[in-house]
Amino acid sequence: VELDEDGDPDPETVIPIIDGGTEGFKGQARVILPRFTSCYECSLDSFPPQRLFPMCTIAETPRLPEHCIAYAFMMEWPKHFPDKKLDKDSPHDMKWVFDKATERAKQYGIAGVTYMLTMGVVKNIIPAVASTNAIIAAACVNEVVKLLSFASQTLNTYMMYMGSAGVYSHTFVYERKEDCPVCTSVVRKMTISRTTTLNELMQKLCEGELRLKKPSLTAADSGKTLYMQKPPALEKMLRPNLDKALVSLIHENGEELTVTDPVFPGEKALTLKVTFS
Repeated sequence: VELDEDGDPDPETVIPIIDGGTEGFKGQARVILPRFTSCYECSLDSFPPQRLFPMCTIAETPRLPEHCIAYAFMMEWPKHFPDKKLDKDSPHDMKWVFDKATERAKQYGIAGVTYMLTMGVVKNIIPAVASTNAIIAAACVNEVVKLLSFASQTLNTYMMYMGSAGVYSHTFVYERKEDCPVCTSVVRKMTISRTTTLNELMQKLCEGELRLKKPSLTAADSGKTLYMQKPPALEKMLRPNLDKALVSLIHENGEELTVTDPVFPGEKALTLKVTFS
């Protein structure tokens, strides 16, 4: 999206995004107009967390067939094939995992381990229903037709479909997230202890709601580069900063940091105001 001389988005440069997805009898479709409506990042908090199993439960006290399957491909496979990566699309490899999971399930008196369930756990397969897929696909195509032909007002901005107890849909405006790092320029604030290292701060940025991948940081006021992921020569030169306390790298009263990351579109950067407790 390009900006005009007043700093406002130029509508002619906006490329709409039509998004849709299904899970079982539930589905959604939405229209995203960059800089005008909420973006994909704004809705990440509404996503269900990925199903994970505690390693202690998998190894010591399995209670579900899923625990036995996870044990087979997470612990048994590396033990038997340390130099071979599990091929999730190989019937031979999946049969091996299924057999090992069945053995462990019998050992603990757990029923329900099937080949299809093994495929679902290993590949994290989301159940799909053809009728739901057809409805959501039609909704997405309908929005594309309206955008191309100007035949009608486009969806504003989010449509939910719930077919598990009948046929029901609901349309509403998905509001923009005030501190979204992608579609807003709000300065985010973070208070950390004076002993927090640069590496620990980067871990917080990766593990928190921002979900960054490979952040690079620069002190905004002084222009000092704290850490850069690339080029390799610069990364190697700045690597010693990772183990240093952040308070020794920036102003002792705190400072604004410019954070860049591959998850941000284009040359978008995040401004992070860091203070010390």
